[in-house]
Amino acid sequence: MADKDIKKVRRHLTQREALIFERSSPGKPPFALPPLDVPPVDPADALGAQRVREQIEGFPEVSEFEVVRHFTRLSTWNYGVDTGAYLLGSCTMKYNPKVNEVVARVDGIGNAHPYQPEMLSQGCLKIHQLLSELLLEIVGLDAITLQPAAGAHGEMTGLLLVRAYQESKGNPRRKVLIPDSAHGTNPASAAIAGYQAQNLASNRQGTVDLEQLDRLMNEEVAALMLTNPNTLGIFENEIVRIAEIVHSRGGLLYMDGANMNALMGISRPGDFGVDVMHLNLHKTFSTPHGGGGPGAGPVAVKKILEPFLPVPVMVENKDGSLAYDFNRPRSIGRVRAFYGNFGMLVRALAYILANGAEGLRLTTEDAVLNSAYIRKKLEGTYELPYSSPTLHECVFSDKKQAQRGVHTGDIAKRLIDYGFHPYTVSFPLVVSGAMMIEPTESESKQELDELVDALQAIAREAEQEPETVLGAPHTTHLGRLDEVQAARHPVLRWKPPTRE
Repeated sequence: MADKDIKKVRRHLTQREALIFERSSPGKPPFALPPLDVPPVDPADALGAQRVREQIEGFPEVSEFEVVRHFTRLSTWNYGVDTGAYLLGSCTMKYNPKVNEVVARVDGIGNAHPYQPEMLSQGCLKIHQLLSELLLEIVGLDAITLQPAAGAHGEMTGLLLVRAYQESKGNPRRKVLIPDSAHGTNPASAAIAGYQAQNLASNRQGTVDLEQLDRLMNEEVAALMLTNPNTLGIFENEIVRIAEIVHSRGGLLYMDGANMNALMGISRPGDFGVDVMHLNLHKTFSTPHGGGGPGAGPVAVKKILEPFLPVPVMVENKDGSLAYDFNRPRSIGRVRAFYGNFGMLVRALAYILANGAEGLRLTTEDAVLNSAYIRKKLEGTYELPYSSPTLHECVFSDKKQAQRGVHTGDIAKRLIDYGFHPYTVSFPLVVSGAMMIEPTESESKQELDELVDALQAIAREAEQEPETVLGAPHTTHLGRLDEVQAARHPVLRWKPPTRE
């Protein structure tokens, strides 16, 4: 089918879908209820006339079948990890075992209410206790809070703990050092915690420049906020020396644990000098996440930070029962309503128990192997900005393709036509035209080979017929959008047409 014909079909489908609400007809309800067998009550009498309206102005009236067909059709246009490889780097979009969903919905777990008395919630508290113990064993730290609702929330919580600790020493300090290879949320979290973020440039190997760290690390710096492995996928092989420099000046070492999928079961951050870190349970330990949530970002700490953990903290009574202790005078306070995203915690525990120690290590090994395979296969096709070995993700650049006017965003959009979710575009910022790929352990060699074939084919297109890549995607229901206008003038909801 010619390109113009594809666009015509796509436009027809889009227009047809847009008409779903325009099919509204007055008096066309989605269902009909049988007549009441009790005397009717006037809502105005029960609620007051000012609280009742006859109808929602402009609200569409369509049949149940039209509504079902509308949303079912939309669902087939979406993409998820159950559809195919989800390549977003630093997001660890792995397969989510369906048994986790079953466990999270077990009666007494799925319907537990946070206001239940503690004596009626011992099973739920036990889940918290067991998950805490296992996570601490995995990361090699001493205490943990499960409250934070996501990774960035965990970052903020961890830095508030750093601030409380430094205040207890007589000086909260002013700055947090953040390498240019860190996650993008780190500077914002530092600012929210009241710190000034100071950039720490990478060396030629893509890791922390020790000389610069030694120069910048002074009594004004509260902590170094390190992503390890960093967003280039490179492990900081001087991490012990980094920790020594930070500690020698009275600072703390914070580790962004979003990339724990590269370390789990092999290396423990607490063993190489980390004082505080967050974990993205919805990444490393498998929870469906998309559209901004749900998530869980527990924060683990060394013993020196334990007094400052958010309230409440779980304790075990003399009779063996579990309870929450709110009497924590040095605590930074509550950071989340109730006790965290409980369903996410259940799923993470199910994942850990199902894999066991050997399974978690194998998960890491497979994730690293898959990334190394992609990197090796695509070397020479796309520019590799750093030669250092990488772990769970690899970063290329569009330098070769840019010579023909094709950039990372164009390649990503063309990848959609080949049936893959795009990689992370233009990040990390330390690489111009970055193409960041994280296959996770979920993908088979067959799937990886198909991905490699697609990216190699796009590279050939960029060289021989760049207009094909520049016009992508061609097979989606919506074509390439005007991203500038979409950002400046977003249309976020449907509005009924004006009726004369």
